[in-house]
Amino acid sequence: MARRVTELEVLRTERLTPSMVRVVAGGDGLAAFPETPYTDRYVKILFPQPGVEYPEPLDMDRVHAEYPREQWPVQRTYTVRSLDHAAGELVIDFVHHGDAGIAGPWAAAAGPGEPLRLMGPGGAYAPDPDADAHLLVGDESALPAVCAALERIPDGAPVIAVLQVGAPGEELELPGGTEVPGRTVHWLYRSEAAGDTGSTQVPEFVRGLALPTGRVHAFVHGEAIAVKELRRYLTREAGVARDDLSVSGYWRRGRDEEGFREYKQAERAQEEAAAQAG
Repeated sequence: MARRVTELEVLRTERLTPSMVRVVAGGDGLAAFPETPYTDRYVKILFPQPGVEYPEPLDMDRVHAEYPREQWPVQRTYTVRSLDHAAGELVIDFVHHGDAGIAGPWAAAAGPGEPLRLMGPGGAYAPDPDADAHLLVGDESALPAVCAALERIPDGAPVIAVLQVGAPGEELELPGGTEVPGRTVHWLYRSEAAGDTGSTQVPEFVRGLALPTGRVHAFVHGEAIAVKELRRYLTREAGVARDDLSVSGYWRRGRDEEGFREYKQAERAQEEAAAQAG
């Protein structure tokens, strides 16, 4: 299957919090970008390798066939915060921690006219309007998908959101503001977690919650170790049905996206081997 690349350009940027930058992109290429029903709609952003000339328009099938792997554009996965074809705008929010990484520094420095090339979208989750209540759990990497979900949940529906950021002052303004009937938001701060990772902070907090009664539709995305612990708890102890749980590790502490991809492949292989042995 051909890897279609959407060619956009930056229209403007905005600093949302000390650690998050919003990039608004558009251009003629946006017309072909498809609508999907998912609130965790994601894309693969392509960052060219310095000094490498690619076919124009960028054709990833040709690149993979004709270029050595070390010259392939670097891919980073990001959630589309919003898509408005009428306005000609696609919005992506980037976590930015100084000079670390590729995508964050790019977003912080991007100006109008900067090219933005991406593949996708993918996605699998949207809040079920028929659920009795909703649980949304995530860190900075999941905030765009959480915000998109909050915009889709029916007014007055019970919602518990557990959101982790680095420190006080990095909270993101959520859709509807601070006082929304039925919505309870808990902000956790990694700077206050025991040790220096915070990977147990979110699972421990969720374990201490009194979940709503009835059918709970849950979205749990973020750091892989925390997410894995929460999946076990929610399905084995809290009674959340597997079909009502969207759970995924967006990243793994100490690994870049390439390293995290290898980690997930190894984990899947272990799970498959265990299933065959059992």
